[in-house]
Amino acid sequence: MQLQRDEVLENALILLEQQGVAALTLDTLAEKHSITAEAMTAFWPDREALLYDCLRHHSQQVDTWRRQLLLDEAFSVEEKLLARYQVLHEALQNQRYPGCLFIAACSFYPDIHHPIHQIAERQKQASLHYTRELLAQLETDDPEMVAQQMELILEGCLSRLMVKHHADDIATARRLAEDVLRFALCRKNGALT
Repeated sequence: MQLQRDEVLENALILLEQQGVAALTLDTLAEKHSITAEAMTAFWPDREALLYDCLRHHSQQVDTWRRQLLLDEAFSVEEKLLARYQVLHEALQNQRYPGCLFIAACSFYPDIHHPIHQIAERQKQASLHYTRELLAQLETDDPEMVAQQMELILEGCLSRLMVKHHADDIATARRLAEDVLRFALCRKNGALT
């Protein structure tokens, strides 16, 4: 049953990316898997539990991707910082619209103490940490501030993807992130003082 559970979570992710949080229901996924909604309640007693588990599953996928990329010596530090935009582009080509599922879920559960809100916050902090650590490796001037800037660019891109689904937005965000990185590296080398 573990494989089936993971398959349901993958289909839930696709549904979230394509149709949004409101479309995620036990009935919709049960129908897709030719089972009853009652059979799904063994894993998820309600829609909220399903959404939480789906976000937890997605968070683990993103964390694994980041760890693998950090260890991959085929990529430079700069490439590792910008690799997220390539992943977004590839997802878009596959009819998946990976806007920020975490932000979308928080709009449904705005209480900062709610578990869904907390898992979203942990994912945002993990993303910031990833960016800040890579910037520190590059010895950029003020890696905290540059990381905040780069994350804000990424968040803007993810938000636009939730609404518009345009590859041009990914290219624009990547270019802006490259400019911020280049500016930070110039400042590090004293070119802008």
